[in-house]
Amino acid sequence: MSGLDPATPATERRPDGAAFIIAALLAGLGSLLIWQGAVIPDKGGYAGIGSGHAPVFVGICLWLLSLTHVWKGLRHGGIRVPRQQPVPVLFITGGLALQLILLHPLGFSIASGLLFACTAAAFGMRRFAISLPVGFGFALAVYGVFDQLLKLNLPAGLPETLIFGG
Repeated sequence: MSGLDPATPATERRPDGAAFIIAALLAGLGSLLIWQGAVIPDKGGYAGIGSGHAPVFVGICLWLLSLTHVWKGLRHGGIRVPRQQPVPVLFITGGLALQLILLHPLGFSIASGLLFACTAAAFGMRRFAISLPVGFGFALAVYGVFDQLLKLNLPAGLPETLIFGG
């Protein structure tokens, strides 16, 4: 998908700026979680662990992840990043938008079948005559599991009403 040869080494080694930006964002989010977790009134009970400890734990984990990104940026800098392809991203984004718009008017199976076909097109399967029925079948099976086995309601359209009674 990219025009770079993965066997070609980078000519110069410098820190990876994107890794540092991600590390800063992770550290900021981790700090926010630690701060807000410390503010939550603690009713730890006999175990001593309350509701404020979960965000603090996640914040510490984000800080550790931030440190690993800094290490990666310093150690593995200079790696060429392949040029991104916008068409697959547009296919998936368009499929999600279609599902969001068509979910209630047409039902879960049709909207999710379109999302499946758009995602398959993003991965290179551009034969919609195959991917649309397969996606529709998978979505109908998922609807059946949620509706019949789990007794959870998903938006029903014409196919769901005809097969499962809506």
